[in-house]
Amino acid sequence: MQRTKLKKVRLENHMTLEEVAKLIHVSTPFYWQVENGKRGLSYELAVRIAKVFSLKPDDLFFDEVLPKED
Repeated sequence: MQRTKLKKVRLENHMTLEEVAKLIHVSTPFYWQVENGKRGLSYELAVRIAKVFSLKPDDLFFDEVLPKED
């Protein structure tokens, strides 16, 4: 499951993968895996990522947790 909202927010903030990775203290490949849904996401990491963009974790990740209702 790709985290398209996360990538969109990063690009809207004119940030590179490397910049975000450095701010949250992970490697660039690790962050790429998170952003592309190849790696799981702990609550702590979700908080650190959201903080970079001055958001709450739910603002970035909530839609991915609950299935969309028809």
